[in-house]
Amino acid sequence: MQNFADRLCAAVQEKDSRVCVGLDPRLGGLPPHLTEQSGGPAQAVEQFCQQIIEAVAADCVAGKLQAAYFEVLRDEGLRVLWSVADYAHQQDLLVIIDAKRNDIGSTAQAYAEAYLRGDGGADAVTVNPYLGTDGIKPFIDAAGETGRGLFVLVKTSNPSSGDLQDLTVQTTSDSKLVYQHIGDLVAQWGGPLVGGSGYSSVGAVVGATYPQQLAELRSHLPQVPFLVPGYGAQGATAEDIASAFDNRGLGAIINSSRGIIFAYQQGDWTPEQFAEAAAQAAHQMKQEINRNLM
Repeated sequence: MQNFADRLCAAVQEKDSRVCVGLDPRLGGLPPHLTEQSGGPAQAVEQFCQQIIEAVAADCVAGKLQAAYFEVLRDEGLRVLWSVADYAHQQDLLVIIDAKRNDIGSTAQAYAEAYLRGDGGADAVTVNPYLGTDGIKPFIDAAGETGRGLFVLVKTSNPSSGDLQDLTVQTTSDSKLVYQHIGDLVAQWGGPLVGGSGYSSVGAVVGATYPQQLAELRSHLPQVPFLVPGYGAQGATAEDIASAFDNRGLGAIINSSRGIIFAYQQGDWTPEQFAEAAAQAAHQMKQEINRNLM
């Protein structure tokens, strides 16, 4: 099976898009008519996500499903999560489950099994590197065997990420910041999974809200694909993320969640037009990013 990075690069080139739609279906943000007419919160979330996916599929290469907003639905949540993932695949989107999973031993293996093995499921999953190599290896093994991928948290977009990620750490050879050291580990972990595109199936999450660090990591990690959150609602612009790409326009996908799925809350849209608003927002984001490619 073709590795994840090659499939991701092919999708970017085919659609001439670097947009990833973040599916964060907060119940409080759903259009009222969906929650009133559906058979309950789970059905409302499912219908909302499916209509968003259909509306934006032409301008997006991937959908990032934030697991927390499905888990909050309790027993129905997992069913809806995988139903939405299947629908995204039907609409020609790659599926990233944003679960930030990590553990060691058999527990890490179970997480990898849940997200990266078997029929359907995810094309990639986000993972937390805090437990070190033995917490990541089961995901890497699964990715190598199934043609799927993972994105490791390296420099996240939240304001307090520097509390840990910007600390200085002493390695065996020199000193560097924590996020720089994690970036080096990601490149090391992903070396055996580099595909024909020149990128590995082991990627990094690097926030658009830190454009200087984004540019630094792109230069330092030439074979690591980036999942870049922080665009739009969190304040980052197309200019901020231009350095995430190589000279072919490859190497990163840019996530926007609220800015796309809740676009109807801005301007003159009605709640019933939420899908049309999302389609316009995704298309505009695609154009803005493409205009600023280096």
